Amino acid sequence: MIDLRLLREDPDRARASQRARGEDVALVDSLLSADERRRSSGVRFDELRAEQKQLGKLIPKATPEERAELLSRAEQLKADVKAADAERDEADAETQRLLLGLGNLVHPGVPVGGEEDFVTLETHGAIRDFDAEGFAPKDHLELGQILGAIDTERGAKVSGSRFYFLTGVGALLELALVNAAIAQATAAGFTPMLTPALVRPQSMAGTGFLGQAAQDVYHLDKDDLYLVGTSEVALAAYHMDEIIDADRLPLRYAGFSPCFRREAGSHGKDTRGIFRVHQFDKVEMFSYVAPEDSEAEHQRLLEWEKQWLTSLELPFRVIDVATGDLGSSAARKFDCEAWIPTQGKYRELTSTSDCTEYQSRRLQIRMRDGKQVRPLATLNGTLCAVPRTIVAILENHQQPDGSVRVPEVLRPYLGGREVLEPVAK
Repeated sequence: MIDLRLLREDPDRARASQRARGEDVALVDSLLSADERRRSSGVRFDELRAEQKQLGKLIPKATPEERAELLSRAEQLKADVKAADAERDEADAETQRLLLGLGNLVHPGVPVGGEEDFVTLETHGAIRDFDAEGFAPKDHLELGQILGAIDTERGAKVSGSRFYFLTGVGALLELALVNAAIAQATAAGFTPMLTPALVRPQSMAGTGFLGQAAQDVYHLDKDDLYLVGTSEVALAAYHMDEIIDADRLPLRYAGFSPCFRREAGSHGKDTRGIFRVHQFDKVEMFSYVAPEDSEAEHQRLLEWEKQWLTSLELPFRVIDVATGDLGSSAARKFDCEAWIPTQGKYRELTSTSDCTEYQSRRLQIRMRDGKQVRPLATLNGTLCAVPRTIVAILENHQQPDGSVRVPEVLRPYLGGREVLEPVAK
């Protein structure tokens, strides 16, 4: 959530942010009205309670004639205090409800628009010319079948559409990717973490995933637990309700977990193969920093993502995501999109978001800076979303016979293997 004081001081900024996101601008004025009711009802409650306490001191000293009048007033005050307390609680609940529905304030540098209105910041690597090489590229599913690496038919038989098995070298390739990603993150100073895949409602809501992303979340009604769509949720809630000394910052974690997404809004999209699935594994970077350091940390997370994709020898571009495609928690988001030869376009492989103080306020995570205690900033960045990375590796490093060259960074984690070879039929 955003700072209510900032909202009161500069409501036009919040209105402009909502407008840029394509969200309800009227929410800002409803929130301001609820906040005013909350504050005024709080003042009235305090005044009535003070009068009630003062009256309690006067009654024992009053004459019999005065006592009757004071007791009558005390009864009326009791009812008024109860009503004021209820009004204050109702206004506070309404303020919190509306505040939770308000997206983070968009960074002024973010391009305005929808999904296609991003700005390309930079491009890396050379796109292969398969025509010049004399063969047509196979897609990742055909390659996965040739290599004995991907089985979507049995995935669908066992679990339904958008599920899959990684088999043989496919399973080994995932383990190699995870180990290499964790090795890079550890070398950069991140603490490796294996995180829970099930979290409580306050963890999911605190990170902003029960707002506009709620349709993609799996909920276990019987246990009132949620399956995470990213380890960002568990890593953000790790320090929930804590105060962290400023000299401990930055805190950086690299979480590995399974991730679960309904993909409710993607009917008919990417139905072939393993690019868009319901369950996948991911290595996620997460940072806690002082708010004034969040923009610099955002650039650092992006640099680590670029380092990772460069080490995998993939052609990719970096985009500044437009306001309408940010997600409620992010003030700014950069995506790294790898070239997918058989699709003839760039597709998202990693993403990094600066969530400023939005999540820390919701999760009650603060920093102690001298005598001052204040909210800190949180940031997240995908290092390796495994299935999409496998898609990009297979398609970009394929050879005419269906074999796939292994990027050098992965070879130590594959027993020195330089090529993934087709399996004998």
